[in-house]
Amino acid sequence: MPGTEPARAAMRDEVLSLNVLAGKTAGDPEHLSSFRVLIRHFLDRFFGSELASVEGDSKTRLVQAVCVIGLPPLVLSLYLYTPYHLPHVVRSYWEQAGDHYFFVLYTMVAMGLVTIFEWDLLFPDLLDVFVLSSLPVKAIRLLLARVTAILLLIGAAILASSFLPPLVLPAATDPPALFRFLAAHCIAVVCSGMFSATLILSMEAILLAALGDRWFRRVSLWIQGFAAVALLSSLFLYPVVYGVLRGLILSGHERALWFPPFWFLGIYQRILGGTGEPPIFATLAQLGLLATGTTVMLTVSLYPLAWWRRTANLLTGGAKRERPRRASAPFHHAIHATLVRVPGGRAIWHFIGQNLLRVPRYRMVLVLYGGAGVAVMLSAALRIVVEHNRLGLAVSRDGLRAMVPIGAFWTVSGLRSTFLAPADQRGRWIFRTVQGKPAWPHVAAARRWVLLWSMLLTVSLAALASAPDFHPWRFAAVQGFAAVALSLLLTDAFFLNVRTIPFTGSQSSSATNLALLMIPYIGFFPAIVLFTTSAEPWLQASLLHLGLATVVAAAAHICLVRSHRTRIREQLQRIEADEDEEEFPLRLGLRY
Repeated sequence: MPGTEPARAAMRDEVLSLNVLAGKTAGDPEHLSSFRVLIRHFLDRFFGSELASVEGDSKTRLVQAVCVIGLPPLVLSLYLYTPYHLPHVVRSYWEQAGDHYFFVLYTMVAMGLVTIFEWDLLFPDLLDVFVLSSLPVKAIRLLLARVTAILLLIGAAILASSFLPPLVLPAATDPPALFRFLAAHCIAVVCSGMFSATLILSMEAILLAALGDRWFRRVSLWIQGFAAVALLSSLFLYPVVYGVLRGLILSGHERALWFPPFWFLGIYQRILGGTGEPPIFATLAQLGLLATGTTVMLTVSLYPLAWWRRTANLLTGGAKRERPRRASAPFHHAIHATLVRVPGGRAIWHFIGQNLLRVPRYRMVLVLYGGAGVAVMLSAALRIVVEHNRLGLAVSRDGLRAMVPIGAFWTVSGLRSTFLAPADQRGRWIFRTVQGKPAWPHVAAARRWVLLWSMLLTVSLAALASAPDFHPWRFAAVQGFAAVALSLLLTDAFFLNVRTIPFTGSQSSSATNLALLMIPYIGFFPAIVLFTTSAEPWLQASLLHLGLATVVAAAAHICLVRSHRTRIREQLQRIEADEDEEEFPLRLGLRY
């Protein structure tokens, strides 16, 4: 009707009292039901919790997560255009199967890591129990809303990891049967992602239902770490598996048949080629469908029991009282007498140890970095060998030599990222009230904490790499020197700009820039590994070379420490207040 739209606009712009607005809102036809509100709440917890964001940057982290998940398969799809369109070159059947293998493998790894990342949010926590349970909402509605939110999360993650390649692959690979190719790709990828997500979710449900919340917390970190290592190792070993894919598949060995990514490659090839494919793919496809159905059924049947057990444990309380550990007293006395002699430094040292494994955000960063580091070391040291239809593993000596720089880099970088990943900064005012700005003893305590653990790990790796069966004593000496020198210099380099107490520093504006975050891992990490492994023969040639390298490492360490001290001193001498200091009294509810 004429004039209807202007009339509606006038009604929207009309100024009304609060009572009238409340009445109109209550009768709004777009009013959401409690079930939809709960679903939105749980999804917001998944994407806006302390695990995913700090201080309200959940949208930025969500966009970054979608880019991280979706870009690798898209980049490979674009890369495949060249090998499939080279003149007078036909890509062989097993090369094409290797390309398909990447997509099912990547989706499995991505979905597994997403589920591990959301590990602590897939079941109720204290906020859900003491806030949501007090509302007039039935428990069955809370359970169904959380299950629906988890399904939406899994579906969105699978879509993010697989919706871009089908847009590019038809033009890149020129499949003879387009619709069959798209069906094979989508079904295999979805089954792979669903299997990985439900497998980890069912494992968590089994642990919660069988052990209870208290014992579950003790073993969950190890389960998360083991799952992350297994997933990332399978991804990093893709180039090795790609080269021997035909031998692995056709060997019919039990180890190959029980490797989950091959199951979904079987689904891919079986749908794509039908009965013309090798018979082994039919067996693999059956295993893949059976495994996916089994994990889905386990999740559906065990999740309600685990949800009820978790809720009951939270209501009754499962916290235990911390007791002093007498066995660690001599170790602490030795640390106090050598590494942290200042009382403030001792406080920071124990503050790190007591909080590192308690907060979900810190634990998750450690799991991801530790899993990535172990997976890189395994992929560098192990080789898959197929001879006379026999499958075996071999140890690479070059890979053993690379274990020390890999372990040092991932340990130092992982602990630094953990220290700079604050879960909740509202309590950091206590440090400013007691100590003021962080001084050198406080920052040095964190550096020495990282240095100690890095040296312990890398020296152990050096001893493993220089076992008597592999290398002589001179190689062991060089490996020990590399372990100590790399731990020292990498700690100096990574903590050069750190001027805050661990877990209390605010993120800079560049911390959300994904490209800047990836520079150390794409640019510096390969260079450090290649330089270390290339310099080892020169160091083994003469003790003079080893002594010269020791002098150079000591000089670099002294320069980096002096530079760090200077930056801390300049920060302490600043008179003007920064933005955080101006807001400090207001955060406490006080005024100047």
